[in-house]
Amino acid sequence: MQTKKSWLSVAILFALLLGHIGPIQAADQDSVEQDQADQDEAYDMDADGEQRAKAAGESLIGQPGPEMSLTTLDGETIDLASLYGNKPVYIKFWATWCVPCRQQMPGFQKFQEEHGDDIQVIAVNTGYADTAEAARAYREEMGLTMPITVDDGTLGEALNLRVTPQHVLIDRSGHIAYIGHRDDQELEQALQAVLEEDGKQSAASEEEEVTDTGADTLKVGQTVKDLSVTTWDGSTIDLSRADSDKPLGVVFFATWCESYLAESKPETATACRRVRETVNQLSEDEEVQWVGIMSGLWTKESDVESYLASTETDIPVVLDAEGELHRAFDIRQIPSVVLISADGQITEKLGPQDTKLTEAVERLSQ
Repeated sequence: MQTKKSWLSVAILFALLLGHIGPIQAADQDSVEQDQADQDEAYDMDADGEQRAKAAGESLIGQPGPEMSLTTLDGETIDLASLYGNKPVYIKFWATWCVPCRQQMPGFQKFQEEHGDDIQVIAVNTGYADTAEAARAYREEMGLTMPITVDDGTLGEALNLRVTPQHVLIDRSGHIAYIGHRDDQELEQALQAVLEEDGKQSAASEEEEVTDTGADTLKVGQTVKDLSVTTWDGSTIDLSRADSDKPLGVVFFATWCESYLAESKPETATACRRVRETVNQLSEDEEVQWVGIMSGLWTKESDVESYLASTETDIPVVLDAEGELHRAFDIRQIPSVVLISADGQITEKLGPQDTKLTEAVERLSQ
């Protein structure tokens, strides 16, 4: 009798355990499936960069390459136009703060060592949130031997620079053959294709020449003329102040400055946050009008929406998709602030290391 009761107790306990283990296993399975779903939805920066580069370069494929001269870190001149018809050109846009650029650089250097005699390889630092000094230090650290230039925005504009790194291949005839972001099989095939060309294609005609997009930039003391912007909410702001009696503060920055640069260039990320918070406070005083100019590098419309939703940005903003406003005011470092008086004169330009923005705005208001 006792034995039957013992077996009964064991059977009941076993049943209870089965009933308890089942839900646990189901919960574990649900957790695994959720983790997989989260991984599937995780942001793929590599794929996003490739998509942005392809979209930006789509209209350029088959077009003649830019005809301009580049000055290297060593003071040498590379005349792109003189290369067309003689050898292909491989331009790689990069930045010292760019993580995938660092990952790709060893392969880029290896390509230079193996094929540098057959194709003109050029490493073009974007010059955005970067300096020539930083590029030199990077060259030394990475052991780079190809020519390196620091862009003033002109070449980036001509080649629709949207991401870093961005690869641009110009074939032997002087026509743009490939634009991309990844260092993958597609890039390898494109490189092989331009290397194997026999040079029988005709060079770009004079009628197809790309106009040098360089222009005089606005400097302190000069007056802004005939320049207005349309903000994200559809309003128009006249930077020349022709339709306003208020001075204007123009803030140049990037949507990714505070987040992406937090690890690769923390001092710049800190400066971007400091300026954003300071400008938010200053904008409460309605004696000065404000507008934010966002870089088009690594930024599309959905990125602007996300930025505005996640930050306390109280001023109207403009997406400078083509970089025209950055070039007009010669902005290469972020954050930068340009102060314009009520009569349209540029009174001051403040860079990332200028911490006395409040005092400068007080002078502007006097």
